[in-house]
Amino acid sequence: MIIVTGATGALNGSTVDHLLKTLPASEIAIVARDAAKAATFASRGVEVRTGDYADRASLPAAFAEADQLLLVSASDPQADAVALHRNAVEAAVEAGVGRVLYTSHQGAARDTPFGPGRDHEATEHLLAESGLPWTSLRNGFYAHSLTWFLGDWSTTGVITVPADGPVSWTAREDAAEAAARILLSDGDYDGPTTLTAPAAPTFADVAAIAADVAGRPVETVVLGDDDWVAQQVSSGQPEFMARFMLDMYHAAAGGFFAGTDPLLGEILGREPRSVRDLLAAQPITTTH
Repeated sequence: MIIVTGATGALNGSTVDHLLKTLPASEIAIVARDAAKAATFASRGVEVRTGDYADRASLPAAFAEADQLLLVSASDPQADAVALHRNAVEAAVEAGVGRVLYTSHQGAARDTPFGPGRDHEATEHLLAESGLPWTSLRNGFYAHSLTWFLGDWSTTGVITVPADGPVSWTAREDAAEAAARILLSDGDYDGPTTLTAPAAPTFADVAAIAADVAGRPVETVVLGDDDWVAQQVSSGQPEFMARFMLDMYHAAAGGFFAGTDPLLGEILGREPRSVRDLLAAQPITTTH
């Protein structure tokens, strides 16, 4: 049986959708903190179990009989993600899970400025020490978040950043489909497995792509850290979140998201979605 956590979210929910194209619902179970939010899957015959990373005692039963267990990473930037992941990994050991797959991130490293990257590295270390077979899905930075990073560029013609660097923006939809294919491979991928788009444009490169898509000039402006944070706060962003994302830009400038790998395209059997595809799908303001 394949058991999937976080299926009420977009990433692993899409993975379950892909699995259901190949497997009968009886071979899949999902684990949710709130079973009511998983009603759509329940209506399709998927078993819904209740479990919460923060409630260690709830997890062994939720993970029982898993030949493969797909663990989504904790998403709350203010939570102790490593402690939550430790609960899940220890419960997987207790439940006798056959293999754990974990949604990690490209740039997982102890020395990255980006907090989630440090959490992912620590979680991979937990998996390596668990004694279980494991696969870490080191997905490229999810491309849908680029719309937030770019701000109101289609109106202003300006992309404002505190630092610039290459990022292999990767479609979440592609990562989800690849995760399903890796689960269906039944163990063909072991340890850290990098899944990225084939290119890693800088924000200046993204501005050039945006200009081409929009048919008018788009420029990149680099502000100092404090000025950039102040701008984000003035636009309504909580300061803690602005500073959280500030570290992403510094990680990009440090090259932590620069690497690309052809594996994603090989698994999908097609070219992964690109930044140009993302921007072309966005509504474009014709004047500014």
